[in-house]
Amino acid sequence: MKALVLNAAEGPSSAKIQQLDIPTPSAGEVRVALKAASLNHRELFISRGHYPGMSLPAILGADGTGVIEAVGDGVDGSRIGEEVILYPAADWGDCMQFPSAKFGLLGMPHPGTLADYVCVAADSAVSKPQNLTFNEAACLPVAALTAWRALTVKANVASGETVLVTGIGGGVAIWALKFAVALGAKVFVTSGSDEKIAQAVELGASGGINYREEKWGKNLAKLSGGIDVVIDGAPGGGLGQYVRCLNMGARAVIYGSTGKPDFNVMAPELFLRHASIIGTAMGTLDDFIAMIAFVHENDLKPVIEKTFRLDSAGEALCYLEANHHMGKVVVEIAG
Repeated sequence: MKALVLNAAEGPSSAKIQQLDIPTPSAGEVRVALKAASLNHRELFISRGHYPGMSLPAILGADGTGVIEAVGDGVDGSRIGEEVILYPAADWGDCMQFPSAKFGLLGMPHPGTLADYVCVAADSAVSKPQNLTFNEAACLPVAALTAWRALTVKANVASGETVLVTGIGGGVAIWALKFAVALGAKVFVTSGSDEKIAQAVELGASGGINYREEKWGKNLAKLSGGIDVVIDGAPGGGLGQYVRCLNMGARAVIYGSTGKPDFNVMAPELFLRHASIIGTAMGTLDDFIAMIAFVHENDLKPVIEKTFRLDSAGEALCYLEANHHMGKVVVEIAG
């Protein structure tokens, strides 16, 4: 089979298509003939060695969708032919609040989805809604799961609340916008691009602020009237600005550290508002199943920016790093 393999952590251009043996499903597993995958910035981090517990060579890719074509011992053979979306991780553990020490994602440390085939636990292959194409379904796993858990489990967002989504354009931010609107929230966004803000308004946002403006937090306060929930992947560049916009009891959920890992905030700005800063990453299999059901029930669709074939997956990674603008980068694997 073909697979995008990273043999040396020397950047995205060091990932190459290789021919490997087709994997055999172990007991309790299924083998999925992949139809599409999508890229996340974690592939870029991995390609540069910026990931804990690096182990090379590695088949990259955490997002995938396809068709079950073989099953291991103990798995119902009637599942062969089922169209599925893959839960992008394994071994969350028994505690629903946070993952176990064994928790890991596809693409590192487990074999990834930028390949013709992958073997996963049977429970991790979840039926694909028929209203989603394979390319669309491939955009869900990491980004949509992260956004869903941030909003529903960590922030417990309620209809009528006001949500701020920072850095609109990336996969998590776009799904956070779509989910929050579907849940009945009023959503505002930030971006360094007025064009992205305009696109976000087309997707349902009530407005946005360009974070390149000086003291943009004051303008956000006037525009929004106050923020109840923040979904933030780059707190180092924004928390100090939006913290004064937070309403009483607000929740700021941090899912990433794009730009820089540290941020400053005056303690009174939090405790006098009874506000919380909450960390999150990925989610449980139950979260994943609930998210897919919500996507299906509300007929939500991803924003796809550009599509590549598997033979050009390395080029797709370089595009994500240098040219990405708005939405997901998809890799078609078959069909």
